Amino acid sequence: MGDVGQPSLLAGIMAFVGILDGLRRRRNRNGAAGSSWTAAAEHLEGFVSTRRGVEAYVEQPTTLTGPSLLLVAFDGEWTRRSVPSAAWARRFAQGHQLPCYDAGVVAYPQRMRDFNSRARRKKAD
Repeated sequence: MGDVGQPSLLAGIMAFVGILDGLRRRRNRNGAAGSSWTAAAEHLEGFVSTRRGVEAYVEQPTTLTGPSLLLVAFDGEWTRRSVPSAAWARRFAQGHQLPCYDAGVVAYPQRMRDFNSRARRKKAD
């Protein structure tokens, strides 16, 4: 039979499922008072208002993460925030007259990768 003190396979699976449930609950919050949606919206608003040539990339939810919105400025500087839904992200982009792309269909722009490379080189110096 098994060693005493050894966790059973079932106990391990149940613990893992519990972790996933906690992540799903966190992702599915409806934006009630005190949530991070307001802070995310304010951050995105600030990014759009202080940069030019901003494009929006809507990232669809995955098993472990909710939907997110990636904003990329003309020089490749970018920011990403979790958002309540992909539809919310599209409305945000439309409301700010930003070109909006589905990140699963359209590749991220080369200028974003170039910006990341420059930032890594700068950090290494």
